[in-house]
Amino acid sequence: MTSPLARIESHPHEAKRLIGINYDQFLALVVLAEQRHIEKQAELEKNKVRVIAKGGGRKPEISPKEGICLCLVYLRQKPIFEILGLLFDISKTKANDAFNYWVDILREILPASQIEEVESDSQKYQELQRMLSEYELIIDSAEQAIPRP
Repeated sequence: MTSPLARIESHPHEAKRLIGINYDQFLALVVLAEQRHIEKQAELEKNKVRVIAKGGGRKPEISPKEGICLCLVYLRQKPIFEILGLLFDISKTKANDAFNYWVDILREILPASQIEEVESDSQKYQELQRMLSEYELIIDSAEQAIPRP
């Protein structure tokens, strides 16, 4: 079985259908997420008390690029983690852990919704709530238009 990452690397025009963004956007997202991943690992390394020499221990089963792809496939397709693990040749637990790790990084580097941006400022939050209550607002973020042949 071909992994979704291998599929979009060999057929970049299918990236939008599989992960919801085009291939160039995916590559730009990978660069930003890998930078944040390195920063996060450096922060953890500062506070770590080492028992094992650096470079020792088990190596990660999936690369950062695969982890980001796994996260985007889950957000786009919503498969159960057992299926997601099969697609990326890892266990369902590793798929769940990878998703939760990378979705946190994606939330840090991608812009938040307007409500999340003003939650800390109660005056701006009340103003935004007032503005939004004047309109009927329906948001369905689970479905996106998918071009079909």
